[in-house]
Amino acid sequence: MEHDQALEAMRFFVLLISLAALVALVVRRIAVPYTVALVVLGLLAATLIPPRGFSVTPDLVLLVLLPGLVFEASIRLEFGQLRRIFGGIALLAVPGVLITVVIVALILNLTTGLPIELGFVVGSMVAATDPAAVIATFRQLGSPRQLATMVEGESLFNDGTALVVFALALSNVTARPSLLDGLVSITIVVVASMVIGGIAGFVASRIIATVDDHLIELTVSLAAAYGTYMLADTLHESGVIATVVAGVVIGNYGRQIGMSSRTAEALDTVWEFVAFLLTALVFLLVGLAISLDQLERALPSILWGIVAVLVGRIVVVYGLLGGVSRFTRLGGHRRTVPLAWLHVMFWAGLRGAVAVAMALSLPLDFPQREVLQEVTFGVVLFTLFVQGSTVELLIERVGAGRHDPDATPAPT
Repeated sequence: MEHDQALEAMRFFVLLISLAALVALVVRRIAVPYTVALVVLGLLAATLIPPRGFSVTPDLVLLVLLPGLVFEASIRLEFGQLRRIFGGIALLAVPGVLITVVIVALILNLTTGLPIELGFVVGSMVAATDPAAVIATFRQLGSPRQLATMVEGESLFNDGTALVVFALALSNVTARPSLLDGLVSITIVVVASMVIGGIAGFVASRIIATVDDHLIELTVSLAAAYGTYMLADTLHESGVIATVVAGVVIGNYGRQIGMSSRTAEALDTVWEFVAFLLTALVFLLVGLAISLDQLERALPSILWGIVAVLVGRIVVVYGLLGGVSRFTRLGGHRRTVPLAWLHVMFWAGLRGAVAVAMALSLPLDFPQREVLQEVTFGVVLFTLFVQGSTVELLIERVGAGRHDPDATPAPT
């Protein structure tokens, strides 16, 4: 029986990869984002093909797919760029997430009658952005590197924050910890996770520097990506934040202290392929995990959830980031983050696999579990289909593409 299950899983994996390759070939000829097409394919497959004993579990997304995705993105983040805009990223990834959670909870409570503590659970699930669907668009249009780094950096760090807030929101339904306790817990987890990631990245970088074999060095990077995540998770810290920090250290410090040009090229090429593969699987699985029948029943609540997320994004991007940047250099600019960039950051705030994984992880006996999942899934589909398919048009319309005058990083 175990042999049959393993063979069935392998067949399913090969089928998914084949479908991803086919979709990639097709969307090259039509004006549809690759990840949106993958979600559509997943939805159609879940609707038309009878279930075959396979289910999308949160562990599959969080332990198998997410570490590789965040590591690949983080090793490409240049520390010089990241340092200039880290204040803005930190603002979006911590207070920005908390503000979004509160706004979503309040709006859902006022409009749908959802208990405020359950509203906080929904808010934590939809607070983290997942712009994987639009990063390729930034590259194609030649958008400023600082803008792409800010959008991508926000998603890498706020995934970790949102997962921490989600755990606190779940405990709040039963234990009701104080606000101070929650803020202290978030601070401890973020700091501890960054320390774990920094140490892991430093050790991996030193090991890589002592070896002159790109295959071994790539193996070390793979161990660092997944090992850091699992270590932090085992210690009840944020695996996402730890893995992101480890990737930034390896991608910058590791390249400087002894990584050969051949290894650096292999590292970028191999991890780019891994990210392509994982991205394809993530968005196919997102489609497979969502039931269209469920969404139809909860349409009014979903619509209010979408409104809440958009309102929260407006407050965070224009109010928090835009307002604070008027008095600082959070955006890496002499004065303020350009208004065109704020427009793009608002509309590029997509939700994706992490939100779906959190919704799937809700305990079976959790109050109003199906309603919470339906609202989350509906928000994810809206951001992917509507925002994901129109962000390219927005980038061109506001002038944040190839001819953006802010494309060259401003001096600090």
